[in-house]
Amino acid sequence: MTQHIEQSEINGILWSACDTFRGTVDPSEYKNYLLTMLFVKYISDVWQDHYDTLKDEYGDDEERIRRRLERERFVMPPGSLFKDLYAQRTADNLGEIIDQALLAIEDANKAKLSGVFRNISFNSEAALGQTKQRNVRLKLLLEDFNHPKLDLRPSRIGNKDVIGNAYEYLISRFAAGAGKKAGEFYTPPEVSELMARLMDPQPGERIYDPTCGSASLLIKCAQWVQSHGSRDYAIYGQEQNGSTFALARMNMFLHDVDEARIEWGDTIRNPLHLENDRLMKFEVVVANPPFSLDKWGADDVTKDQHGRFTRGLPPKSKGDYAFISHMISSLTEVNSRMVVVVPHGVLFRGGAEGKIRASLIEDGLLDAVIGLPTNLFFGTGIPAALLVFQKGKKQDDVLFIDASREFSAGKNQNNLGKSNIQRILDTYHARADVIKYARTVPLTELADNDYNLNIPRYVETSEDIEQIDVSALQNDIDDLERQWQQARARMQVHMLALDLRGAE
Repeated sequence: MTQHIEQSEINGILWSACDTFRGTVDPSEYKNYLLTMLFVKYISDVWQDHYDTLKDEYGDDEERIRRRLERERFVMPPGSLFKDLYAQRTADNLGEIIDQALLAIEDANKAKLSGVFRNISFNSEAALGQTKQRNVRLKLLLEDFNHPKLDLRPSRIGNKDVIGNAYEYLISRFAAGAGKKAGEFYTPPEVSELMARLMDPQPGERIYDPTCGSASLLIKCAQWVQSHGSRDYAIYGQEQNGSTFALARMNMFLHDVDEARIEWGDTIRNPLHLENDRLMKFEVVVANPPFSLDKWGADDVTKDQHGRFTRGLPPKSKGDYAFISHMISSLTEVNSRMVVVVPHGVLFRGGAEGKIRASLIEDGLLDAVIGLPTNLFFGTGIPAALLVFQKGKKQDDVLFIDASREFSAGKNQNNLGKSNIQRILDTYHARADVIKYARTVPLTELADNDYNLNIPRYVETSEDIEQIDVSALQNDIDDLERQWQQARARMQVHMLALDLRGAE
C-alpha cells in the first residue's frame, strides 16, 4: 500500500548518514560510499517488492518466480540484496562482503551497470581505515540505511521520483561543500533546466555531453523530451573522472534513463563516441566544462585526427576553446545546436582564443550570449555565461542577454528562479531588443569591435543618473548659508547676555 512520505524526510535521513564519515573521511571520498549504498538500497527494495508480488501470485513456485524476475529491468543475484549485507553487518570481513556483492550485481547486469563499481571499494584501508575501524563505520552505514523510512519499495512510495530526487539532493549537498572541485561533477539544477529548455531536444534526436560529470544536465534533457510524451531519444556522455563516471551511470539508472551511453575517458585526448573512427555527430550538445583548464592536452592534439582544431589551437593554459571546438565538431551539419557554460574571459580574451572566436562568429555559428548571475555555480563566485551555437542556419546577428540580475539570493549561493528562467527563454525565442536586458547585434558591429563579446559593450545596464539643476542647487546652498549666519548671530547675542563671551 502506498504511504505518504515527504521527500524532505528521506533527504534528512540520508544526509544524517554522512555523520558516520564526517571528520574521519574526506567528503570527496565518502560521497561515493553514501551514493553507492543508496543505489544498492533502492534496487534491493525494488527487487524485493517485485519478488513479494510474484510470491503472492505463484506461492512456493520459486522456479517460476525466478524466471519472471530474470525479465525485470535488472537482476539481483543471491546474497547481494541490502538485507543480506545488513544481516552480515558484524562480520569481520564486512568490506570484502560488500565488494563481492557489488561485483555480483555488475556481472548480472553488464549491459546497464558494467564498470559502475570499478572505482570504489568498501574494503579500502586507505579510504576507510584499518579493519576494526573500517568495520565499525560500515556497520553504522548499514544501520543508517536500514532506517524504516528508507523503505523505498514502489508499493510503499508509489511512482514518485523519490530516489532520483534523493540522489540529486545528496550530489548537490556534496557539491556545496566540495569547494573548487564541485564544478567537476555538478551543474546546479536550475542552470541545467535552462540549458535543456534552450536546446529544446526533440524526439529522435541524439543528445551529447562531452564533460557530463554526474549527468544531471543530460538527465534534464531526457526529462524535457519525456515531458512531451516521448522516450525516443539517445543519450551520450563522456567523463574522465572514474568515480564521477560511476555517479553518472548510477544517476542515469535511478532516473530511468537506461540506454544512455556514458564512457569513461578524456574527451579531448581520447574522444570515445565514434562512428567509423570519426567523431559521432549529434543534434544537441550541452556541457559545463571545467573553467579555463590548465594542461588540457594541447601537446597531444597538435595533429588531431578528428580535425577539431582547424580554427586554431587554444593556449596550453586555458582549455575553454578546446572543449568548444570539440563540441562544434560534434554537431550534425544541419538542424543542430549546442550550449556551453563559459567564464567571461572566453568572451574577450585575445591571442589564439580571439582568432578562434572570430572564426566561429564569421562562420555564423554563434547564436546567443547569455550573461548569468555571480555566485551561481558551486566552487566559484565568478560570473559565467552561456554561449549558444547553431549549425545549418547561418546567423547574421548575435543575441546578447544580460541576465546577471536575474536571481534570488540564497544562503550560500544565488539561484535562478522559475520567473528568471522564463524571462531568459522568452527573450531568447522572441529575439527582440529589451532595454537594459537584451539586444541583437549585427555581425558587422561585432567585427568593428574585433569580435569582443563582452556583454556591457552591447547591452547598456547602468542606471539612469538623475539630472541635477545646478542653478536650483546653488540657490539652496545660498539659502542654507543665510540661515546659518542668522543662527550664529542669535547665538552670539545669547552668549553676551549670559556673560559667556570669554567661553566662546
